[in-house]
Order: sequence, then structure tokens, then C-alpha cells
Amino acid sequence: MATKKKLQAPETALVLRTCFADLTSYGGFQWPDEVSSVVEFADWNPEAVCGGGGHGWLFGQGDAGASSSIGIADAKWLVVEVPLPSVVALGGKVKFPSCIIRHIGDKTSATQYLLEHEVRAASVAVIGITLTGGDRSTLTGGDDSTLTGGNRSTLTGGYGSTITGGYGSTITGGVDSTLTGGDKSELRIRKWCSKSERYRTHQAYVGENGIQAGLAYRLDEGNKFVEA
Repeated sequence: MATKKKLQAPETALVLRTCFADLTSYGGFQWPDEVSSVVEFADWNPEAVCGGGGHGWLFGQGDAGASSSIGIADAKWLVVEVPLPSVVALGGKVKFPSCIIRHIGDKTSATQYLLEHEVRAASVAVIGITLTGGDRSTLTGGDDSTLTGGNRSTLTGGYGSTITGGYGSTITGGVDSTLTGGDKSELRIRKWCSKSERYRTHQAYVGENGIQAGLAYRLDEGNKFVEA
């Protein structure tokens, strides 16, 4: 007599995304305001093109520029659970045909929830993450992250990050980041150069050329470090 095999549920993963304060997203889609709600997208299109499904950052990693609401102070941050085999990568974001809402909150609560419930988030640069480390810590965040390390730390954040390190730290941020270092720290900002069609890293050293310890700096349009 044949033995029936038990079907296994597909592997799932957590995806981070943002919405406007009223829980609408680009195009006017209305998200439910209740955790555990099942959301299905009637316009689902499995092709690797933007549109046709829900969108977000798999494990919290991706390009913050893919969201039209991320820079809004009262934006809602969601963590949703999706069937991993159905996820379609789009470059800087993913899309999916359905999901279950697992968390609704702000940037801090959503990224913390993601770290606590998605083991793969610990090995990627999570967008919007807030991390604090002690001396000689190594911290990496995605776009819009907030990183704080002690002396001789190595801190790396993406676009629009706020990064602070102690004595002798190496601090790297993307465009529109704000960097603060202690004595003997090195400040680096990566910026796209359209002329050479590549990223270039602009550097400054605390204690040289007027760069002071404990002050926040950003890169101006002329690629000079100026006080933020």
C-alpha cells in the first residue's frame, strides 16, 4: 500500500517596507491596520518588472530610494511574512503575490522586530536600523541607518545615515549621510560620479584641515566636508 507523503509548507521570509501615515502605498493601495492580516494582490505579475504585487526589502536589505514614503516623519513601517519561493527580485527591492502582516510601527520598532524574528537580517545591511556598539565594534547598516560605536570602531552606513564613532574610528557613509568622529578618526563618504560612471570615496581626517572631533560633517556639492 502506497504511503502518502506529507506536503511541507513553503519556506517563508520577512520583508521590510514603508507606507504613508494612513497605511497607503504608491498607487493608493490601502494596507490593513491589523497585525496578522492576510494581504493578496489581485494585480500580481510574476515577471521581473516593477509593479504587479506587493513590494519591499527582503530581510530588510535593499535600496531606500525604492520607497516614496521612507523619508516622511510619520511613515508607517511594516514587516510582512512572504512565501520565499514566490519572491521576485527587482534590484534594490523584491515583490511578492501575498503576505501576512507581522508588525506595524515606526522605523525603530520595525527594524528591531525584523532582527529578532528574521535570522538572515543579522547578516545584511538593514535599512533604517539603529545599532550601538562598544569599543572596537564593527557595525553595518543600510540606507537611513543610525550607527554609534566606541573607540576604534568600524562603522558603515548607506545613503542618508547618521554615524558616530569614538577615538580612532573608521566611519563610512553614503550620500547625504552625517558623520561624527573622535580624535584620529577617518571619515569617508561614497558618492556616485556621473563623469567617470563609478562611485568615488571622499575622505577627511579628524584633526586635519579643520575637521574637529565631536562635530557632525556632511559632503557638500563641491565634495568638501562641511559641518552638518
